[in-house]
Amino acid sequence: MATASEGDVPARLYLAIGRLSRSLRRSGSTGMGHGSISALSTLTYSGTLRLGDLATREGVAAPTMSRIVAGLVESGFVRREPDPADRRAWLVTATEEGERIVSSVRSTRMQELSRRLDKLPEADRDLLINSIPVLEALLVDSAEG
Repeated sequence: MATASEGDVPARLYLAIGRLSRSLRRSGSTGMGHGSISALSTLTYSGTLRLGDLATREGVAAPTMSRIVAGLVESGFVRREPDPADRRAWLVTATEEGERIVSSVRSTRMQELSRRLDKLPEADRDLLINSIPVLEALLVDSAEG
């Protein structure tokens, strides 16, 4: 039988990861919404995508992604062009400026995370470092499911 603290592990882990993620997102704030930064990051690391494929990867409806991309195009962070294979579809690509924004946000967030890690006692940092492969294994499991 699981103890109360063992039963709390999924909830505590979920809350801790979610709160840390939100906190780091605030530290690298660009004034753009999370959805815009996330879509721009996906384009930066995945390359050109159809608008519908980007929406699927981001887990949002096509009309939502269309609004996000329109704002990114207006800001000069994304280029949109008709898909030559299907003129009804659009291809979207991060511009150099969009890639710079993603790089800057990532750098700021990594610096903030590094600052927080440096504040931890060495033993806690070692525990956290040793848990990274376990957390990565949870990601692999979710990708297969």
